[in-house]
Order: sequence, then structure tokens, then C-alpha cells
Amino acid sequence: MRHFVLFFLLVLSGSAFAQTKAISLEDIWQTYSFYGQSVSGFNFLQDGRSFTRLENNQVVQYDLKTGNRTDVLVDGSELEQEIDNYTFSSDESKILLSSESEQLFRRSSQSFFYVYDRKTKALTPVFAEKKHRLATLDPTGQRVAFVVDNNIWIKELSDGKMTQVTTDGATNKIINGAADWVYEEEFSFAKAIHWSPDGSYLAYLKFDETEVKEFTYTDFHNDMYPEYNTFKYPKVGEENSTVSLHAFAIDGHKTMDLLTVNNSPEDKWHYIPRVQWTTAGDQLTAQRMNRHQNELELLLFDLDKGNQRTLLTESSKYYIDAHDNLTFLEGGKQFIWTSEQSGFNHVYLYDIKDGNKQQITSGDWEVTNFYGLHDGQIYFQAAKESPMRREVYVKSLKGRDLPRPLAGQPGVSSAQFSDTYDYFVLSHSTINSPTTVTVMDGKGQPVRQIIDNMELKTKMKTYGFQNVEFFDFKTEEGTTLNGYMIKPANMDPKREHPVLMHVYGGPGSQQVMDNWRGQNMIWFQMLAQRGFVIAVVDNRGTGARGEEMKKQTYLTLGKQETEDQIAAAKYLGAKDFIDADRIGIFGWSYGGFMALHCILQGSDVFAAAISVAPVTNWKWYDSIYTERYMRTYAENKDGYDKNSPIHYADRLKGDLLLVHGMGDDNVHFQHTAEMANALIMNNKQFDTYFYPNRNHGIYGGPTRLHLYTKMTNFLLEKIGPKAPVKEKSLPVIISDN
Repeated sequence: MRHFVLFFLLVLSGSAFAQTKAISLEDIWQTYSFYGQSVSGFNFLQDGRSFTRLENNQVVQYDLKTGNRTDVLVDGSELEQEIDNYTFSSDESKILLSSESEQLFRRSSQSFFYVYDRKTKALTPVFAEKKHRLATLDPTGQRVAFVVDNNIWIKELSDGKMTQVTTDGATNKIINGAADWVYEEEFSFAKAIHWSPDGSYLAYLKFDETEVKEFTYTDFHNDMYPEYNTFKYPKVGEENSTVSLHAFAIDGHKTMDLLTVNNSPEDKWHYIPRVQWTTAGDQLTAQRMNRHQNELELLLFDLDKGNQRTLLTESSKYYIDAHDNLTFLEGGKQFIWTSEQSGFNHVYLYDIKDGNKQQITSGDWEVTNFYGLHDGQIYFQAAKESPMRREVYVKSLKGRDLPRPLAGQPGVSSAQFSDTYDYFVLSHSTINSPTTVTVMDGKGQPVRQIIDNMELKTKMKTYGFQNVEFFDFKTEEGTTLNGYMIKPANMDPKREHPVLMHVYGGPGSQQVMDNWRGQNMIWFQMLAQRGFVIAVVDNRGTGARGEEMKKQTYLTLGKQETEDQIAAAKYLGAKDFIDADRIGIFGWSYGGFMALHCILQGSDVFAAAISVAPVTNWKWYDSIYTERYMRTYAENKDGYDKNSPIHYADRLKGDLLLVHGMGDDNVHFQHTAEMANALIMNNKQFDTYFYPNRNHGIYGGPTRLHLYTKMTNFLLEKIGPKAPVKEKSLPVIISDN
């Protein structure tokens, strides 16, 4: 009997151990075993009952309610084309297809485009000679506009006739119809051509970047000489592009010059961050901002009458974020706008004629996305219940009703509505549960689930994923900060564990949200399996907690954020299960900037840091982003210098891993080179990894696996868990009875 009990206990122990598989880096970054399902190329059709998806090189139509496949609209294999993406014409009679897409920068690419006529089954190349950009069907479906060699062309689909709208395009000089590098990166758009609602005009932006200074980085491709990539990159205080707005009339082929902003000290206005047509075919709007980005005007251009006027103005003692939440009501008398003017981002209704406004949503919470307007109701996403959550709401535009949740469950919900607003597709996740995608009716009731990610959920159980726990604490300064934590399985609260903190921390960002966090979260789970505690804290300057919380880092980027991350490390280090001598921090981009500040200014708190692609002095970063938060170096030298990690290199005590891609067009390798030089001049030892030809994302082939292998080994070596102390074994007495 005694031997049977011992055997049973051994089997039981072995079974419990076998139930949890170890996560490997190959699982995460080679086979992508934990990559969840998603819906590729989803589009609602105008009938309100169907949607399309891009799958297996086909544009496939489905019934919303049943999920049954009802039609194949385009079969790429029959057309001998690989379909990368697709868009419909306004009447859905034609489909614009892209193929052989090649990424240029973050949001820009070039491709071969084709127009597929659903009735005739004919496939028409837009421009067969070479790859082109931003092809866009006009609302009538009769023509397509596109950009090639920095010039705008229009092609008539009926006879193939080509009209060249601009002729002055030239590399690194003039760009027509596409954004320059800094607009694309910081105002978040690449396309700068806009058809009017009736197709009678094509509005476009022209970027004259002749006076913008060039930046060059080097690529190495096993040739005798490396390749030098030179492009226009305006840094802090330097010349930006002169930008102008134009409208090309299809009838008569005449171009109207509407607005120009430039670098002249006499010109108050410096940027045109948004262009949008009203519901009328001859009325165009443009937003313009000053260089400090704390003043904004919304202008209306009446092309038929040849005049312009101001619809609204805004100013801030900090800065104003450009956004896309401008919606014109049918009839052309009112429009919807979102603004932080109350201290929180909310929805406003403006009168076009007299500028009077009415606040539609209010309260100490934020509208985080505006979805649209239908039948007197507005649809939006908000962080109403918590800054860490997102719900989907509907509210009457003119009534005093409270917002009604269409999707209010804990976690983060986002929606895509059909044209009729009878249905919407709800994406929902929590930090402990991957994304589900569900068809909902207009009242917020589920109709059918498209994606459940059950395979991934099962795999999470098999690999013993630990539940992520939220927490908050108050700093000595008095700010309550939100965080989350992952503890090792079966953690002994009497044993001290090392901590890896993860940080981004940039203006308006959030890491501490109740949503699925992707690949990094899998890596954190792997580290937790190896004995690490993982902790993430959102510092001052982050989003969804009002304007003052977000913008109090103005002119001092890095100061308050670093203070808060150091406070968080001290808070964690005081816990019994945390080893205060083995706290590390990891960040990428702005997070890399923060990781450097923490290991340097918090040298008595942090034992190790991994800084990937960091900004190391804001004077080397681009004009639009940096000046929005810091003004220029000439205006704010103290703010720049006191908050640059370069100037704290002498304080390094712990272990530092510095990583950068040498082909980074965004945060240039210059930042890490200057940081390395400062550390060398202060005789400080550090580890470094550089990645030739890789951009800011540092990816391609096995690159991510290579990087995360290094980072994992660095953490295990520098602050890894100590071997548990073996306690003296005591005899176990088991009865023979």
C-alpha cells in the first residue's frame, strides 16, 4: 500500500506538470503559434445584408445573418492576379484591385492597380508601365485618379484616355497628390487626392519640399558599394514643405489654387493636416494649423462662387490633435466635430451658417472614436466606464438622452457599421481573452459570431497562461496610475522574484488597457513561466483620462513620465514577492527613450534596461511631432537638454542593451550612435545590437526571433531568477493502513 501511494503521488505530480507546456521563442516569432484569427479585407455591402472578405485570392460575398457564402465577386486566380486589397466604386459596379504592393514608408506603398467591371467581367490596368500609388475611383465609377512619379493622372475607364493633372512632380522636390514623409508619419495620411461627391472636381495637395534638408541612411546588400537612401526629413526648427491646396475641374480641365501655407515668419499658418468635401459637390473644407499646432481653423471653399470663409476656430495653451471626426449632415446646414475644449474629448454639433455649436456628449470621460450619423442618431466609441475600457454607444443628436451602450461589456469593443446601420460588426477582447468578431443587429443583439478564436483560447490553457491582474497606486506626487501585472504560476509569495517592466508612455498612448495585447504579451507569459513578474504602468501624459492628464508633459517630454516609472518601480520593489535589486525595464521607440531615462535617472532603482530604437534627443527627431509637444530647440533649449538621456550617460550603473535598425527612416540610427558615443565618453560598459537594412519595426525573416532571443538571454543573465534555496528534506510518513 505504501508503494502504491508514492507511485500515485508521482503520477499525479507528473500529470500536473505535463499539462502546462513551455512557451518557446520559436512558438512566438517563428511559427507564430499564438497569432489569433482576424477578418481580412472586410467590407459591408450597401444592401445592408451582405459583406465581403478577401480570402484565398478571392473577394467573397457572405450573408450577414447566416454566414453562408453567396457569391465570389472576383477570383484572382482566374484573372491571373494576386489580390492584395480591394475597394468598391460608389454603386458597387466596379472593384479596384491592387497587386504586387510594395511598402514605401509607414502608410505608403506602390502597386499595380486594376479596375474590375462586375458586369462585363473585364479587367482594366490603371497604368501598366510601372507601379503607381493611391489609385482612387471617382464616385461615378467612370474614371480613376492615381499618382505616378509624383504627378497626378486621371484615366477614363470608357476609352482609356489619360489626363495629366500635374507636370511638375520631381523626386525630393515636388510631390503632387501624396503626402511628404513628415505629414505621412505625423498627420497619419498618405493619400492627398480627394474626389468631390459628384465626381466633378479632384482636390489635391502639393508639397514643395525643395528647401527641406535631406537625410541619408545606408543599406548593405552584399554589393561592392552600399546603397544610400536619401529623402527629405525636416528636423526640429528646420524648413518644412510649402503645402498648397488645389481643385481640378473635370469639365474644362482647369485648376483652381485655393490655399498655400509655408515657412515664412510672416505667415501664421503652417500646416494643412486635413482636407474633406462637404455633402455638396462644389464645397471643400480644409483644416489649417500654425507651426506650434495650438491654433486651428476649419475653412470652407465654395468653388462655384469662388469664395472662402471660416467655419470654426480652436486654440489651446498646449496643442491640438488633428483628427478625422468631421461629418457633414445631409442638407449642408450642420456638421459634427469632436474637441477637447471641455477638458475631455466630446462631440459637438455646429451650424455652418453662423458657427453656433451645441455640445452633444459631456462628462469626465472621453469619446475615443466617432463612427457616424444615421437617422438622427450618433454612433461612437468611448472610455466611459473606465480609461482602460472601451464601449460602443448610440445617442440622439438633438435629444437630452444619455448615451445608450450597444456593446458595454468589460474589455475593449470597437465597431464597423453597415451603411444602413441595421447591423454592425463588433470586435471585442479583454487582456486575458483574444479577439472575437460578432455580427450584431442595430439594437446591440448578437446575430452570429464570425471569429471566436477558440483554438487560441485552448492553446492558452495548454500553455498555462497566467491571468493578467490590474492594479493602481498613488505616487508621492499624488497622481493615481493604472497598471497591470503577470505573476509566475504557483508563485511563492515568500520568495523574491525579478521584475520586467514594459513601457511606451508617449503622449496620448495607453498600454494599460483591458484588451488583447498581441505578441509581446505572449513573450511576457513566457518570461512569467521562467520566474519573472511582468508589470506595465501608464504614466502621466497617457490617454483617455482627460486633457490635463495627457498634456501635462508639454515642453518637458520625458520628465514626468520618468518620475512616474521610477515611482512604479519603487512601489513594486516594496512588495514581499519582488526582488527590489532585480528590476528591469524594456521599451521600444518612445518606450526606448523611457527605458534609457529609467536606467540612467533611476540608476538606484533599475538594474537593467533594454532600449530599442530610442529617441535620445528630441532635437534630432522630426518637426511636426516634436514641436507639437516641445516647440523648437531654440524656444525650449532647457526642456530639450534636461530631458535627453544623452546628458545622463554618466549615471549608468546597471546593465543596458541598446538596439537599433540601421535603416530606420523614422527614429534614425543617429540617436543610438550619439547615445553610444556619450556612454563611451563616460567609460560606461553596455551591450548593443544593430540591424542592417531594418526599419523602425526591426522585422523580416528571422529578425524578430533573433532580437527576442538576445533580449531574453540578456534578461536571464542580468536579472534572471535566482535558483531556489533547497530546504532540508523532512521524512514523509505514510501509513501502511
